[in-house]
Amino acid sequence: MKKIVSDPEMVAYCGLYCGACKAYLKGRCPGCHNNEKASWCKIRKCCDLNSYSTCAECGKFTDPMKCKDFNNIFSKFFALVFRSNRAACIQQVKDTNIKTHADKMTELGMMTLKR
Repeated sequence: MKKIVSDPEMVAYCGLYCGACKAYLKGRCPGCHNNEKASWCKIRKCCDLNSYSTCAECGKFTDPMKCKDFNNIFSKFFALVFRSNRAACIQQVKDTNIKTHADKMTELGMMTLKR
């Protein structure tokens, strides 16, 4: 299994830190930005279309709950199961920067900030 290391490239479009995800660490997933199978993800499509590294770069992202791409049925299910707070992750990226977010998530050893 891989070791958790800080890498801004491993911050997913939605703010999750793929570098601490069990699937990534076990080599079963390449991470959000390199996962071509994740074509179903509306967040990924939007960020890709607009050349954003994360939703934090979107000028419309002032209230994540109003964004239909960010706040969809899959993300609600994911948040419930994993007690994930992706909006807090994106806010951390906005308040600091993507590298600092990666550093903090690595320090915590977590892929998401918890609700």
